[in-house]
Formats: sequence, structure tokens, C-alpha cells
Amino acid sequence: MYLHIGVILLVMAAAYTAANRLKLSVELRMLSATLAGGITGAFFHTPPLMQLGRHMIEGSFTYLDVMLVFVTATIFIEIMATSGSVNFVVRGIVTTFFRVRMLALFLLMFVILIPGALTGAGSVSVLTVGAPCALALGYLGVSRGRSAAILFIIAGLSAAAPPVNIWAMIVSAGTAIPYVGFELPLGIPVLLLGTFTMLTLGWRQEQRLSLEQVLAEMPPVPEGMAWWRVALPFGVFFGLVVIGRVLPFTIPIMGLPLQFVLSAAVALAVSPGPINILTLSRDTVKKLTPLLATMAVVGAMQQVMTVTGVKGLISFAVISVPLIMLYALLVFIIPASEGVLTYGGAAIIGIPLVWFLDSRGLHATVVIAGLSLLWPLGDGLPPTALIGRLTMMVTEYRESYISFLKKTWIPWLAITLVGILMVIFSAKLAFLVEWSM
Repeated sequence: MYLHIGVILLVMAAAYTAANRLKLSVELRMLSATLAGGITGAFFHTPPLMQLGRHMIEGSFTYLDVMLVFVTATIFIEIMATSGSVNFVVRGIVTTFFRVRMLALFLLMFVILIPGALTGAGSVSVLTVGAPCALALGYLGVSRGRSAAILFIIAGLSAAAPPVNIWAMIVSAGTAIPYVGFELPLGIPVLLLGTFTMLTLGWRQEQRLSLEQVLAEMPPVPEGMAWWRVALPFGVFFGLVVIGRVLPFTIPIMGLPLQFVLSAAVALAVSPGPINILTLSRDTVKKLTPLLATMAVVGAMQQVMTVTGVKGLISFAVISVPLIMLYALLVFIIPASEGVLTYGGAAIIGIPLVWFLDSRGLHATVVIAGLSLLWPLGDGLPPTALIGRLTMMVTEYRESYISFLKKTWIPWLAITLVGILMVIFSAKLAFLVEWSM
């Protein structure tokens, strides 16, 4: 049994490596590994060849609800950005708090956090608010290298922040744990680590500009834009979320996709200028296609690895490692799995890991929250380096990629330490889950 499962695993690894050598996208690499593993498993009748197609299709729909959240949330954020809300908010922060730098940096942190927190993708934060926030950081005296480091770290934390955390959703779905109670276990560390990042990387003012120079260089704001146009759509979204929690037996369960659709409709209605919603939606889905493909392939890979026994072998390997050694290895395994497999790391490594730690008396929800702080770090690691590459592009940072990563080392270590400590002491932090529910 171990022999044929090991052969399947080696074939999958070889197929992924070959696809990587051919410079195929991450989605095609994972699809190649999945097909190779399924076909190899068919030789051992796990699964039979005639059932491989069913498992591939069935698995690709595993995270359909997550994909719906992705699309609807990103359309909402794109409407807000297209209407001029982002430039309006950034300009307002710089204008009002130009002489109170740390407060301005703290508010910019929230601007970067919100898109990723609502969509579950740090890349959305980089693409929608990255450019204006990077400019604002430069106007506040932060060097381009440190601005890039801030944007990368905060965008990664935004993907881990509530209400939408894709890694937590994947692990929760695979371990039959309800996706509830994550607000405080994720929200508190994200805010503390985000503030720490801003303090350590943004404290030193490396250049000084006058407010007049800054305002002259900032992007213009559409005529008629006002704070209420920015606040109302977000008020509708958070209002729908809160009222569903406060009156669970009175208000119908709408779900995040419908809540985002309603909020997007409000944002479209209050936009100061016309927005072609069909064109915007088409372009948004086109932009999200790689991420949606990743989710579909991750589901198919998870299904094939389950029926071939590979997932069970990985689970056995996880529980065979001494607990102390496992804690030390998490520092490297979790980010590396994200760097190679993106969200696939949560399905392949995260699910058996949470099963094992839960069986040892740790609190599963807090464990997932702690691991969710480590996965975004992998978005700066090759071969994918999704958020890292986007950050360098948006900030126009021209130095080497290694020099960019070196500037993130202080917050990187802080995030790693907090994430590991949350896993180790998860049972003692269970009260955060209770307060969230």
C-alpha cells in the first residue's frame, strides 16, 4: 500500500517539476500534477480510470462558494475604486493628517487592509489601492523600498483578516469545522501586526515635501465625490453582516456573495459618475480568472489525492513528526507550501495538520487563525511570489527581488512568531472564539 501511494506521490511531484521547468502557470502545474497522480492511481485502481473524470469535475466544485465570494467581493471593490472613492480617501488622509505622520500611516494601513479583508485576496489590495497608497507613503517620506515592503506585508495580512479568509475557509471545509468565530482570533493579530509593520518600516521620514507639492502631484478626485458616498456601501455591507448575527432567527441567511452584491448595487447607485457595470464585471472576472482557476484546481487536486491515498500518506507523515519538531517545521513548511501551491497548501498540508493538532487538545479555530498568518508570507516566495511580484510592479521598485524581501525581515519575523505562538497556545486563546460568536 505504501509503495503504490509513494509512487503516485513521486509522479505528482515529477509532473509539477516538469511543468515548472516548462514555465507553465501555477494553475497548470497543479493540474498537471493532479492528472498525473490520477492516471498513475488508475493503474492501482485508486480510482478506476473510468471514475477519474468524475472525481476531477466533482473536486473542481468543492470551493464554488469561495469562488462566488471572490467574484462578488472584487466587483464591489472595483466599483468603489472606479468611482474615485479610493483616491478620495487617500487624498483626504494625506491632506488632513500630513503633519501627523503616524496617524496618517495608521489610516493608510486600513485602506490597504479593507480590499483584501473583503475579498480574501491580498493581490486585490495591491491592484486596487496599491498604487495610490504607495504614492501617499512616498509623500509622507517613506522610501520606495520601505513602501514596497509595507504594501506587501499589509496586503498579506489583509488576506488573513476577517471576514473572508480563503485559507481558513479551505481548512474549515476540509475538516468539517464551521467557518465562524474567526473575527477576534484573526482581527486582533492582524491589527497589531499591521500597526507594528507601519511603525517599524514607516517611522523614519527619509524625504520632506510641502503639502502643496503633495496635493499637486496626487491623482485628481471626481467632482461630486463625498465621504457619505464612500461610507454608505460599506455601511450596508457591515450592517447586513451584523444584523444577521444579532437576529439570526429573524433575518434570512443571505451569505457573503449576496451581501456583496447588495453592497455593490448601493456603491453603483451612489457613484458620482456613470460606471459601465457589464464592462467592469467582465474585466474583473478576466482579472480573477487565474485565482478562480487555482481554486478549481485545488479542489480537484484535493479530491484526487484523497481517492489515491496520497492525502492519507501526508496526514500520516504529519502525525508521525514529534510535536516540538512540528512546531519548528511550521515556520518553513507553511510559507513554502503557499509559495509552491498557493491556496493548495491549505488543502494538502493544512487539513491533516489541523486534524492532528485538534486531536492533541489544541483549539482548531485558533490553530487555523495562527496558520493563516503564516500562509500570506509564502506569497513573497518563489516560484509563485504572487503578492511580492505585484507589489514590485505597482510600486515601481527597480532593485533586485532579494533586496525587496530583505526589507520585510522585521515584520516577517514578528508575524512568524505570533502565528506559531497562537498555534502552541491555542487552547488558552479559545476565549477569543467565544467572544466572536
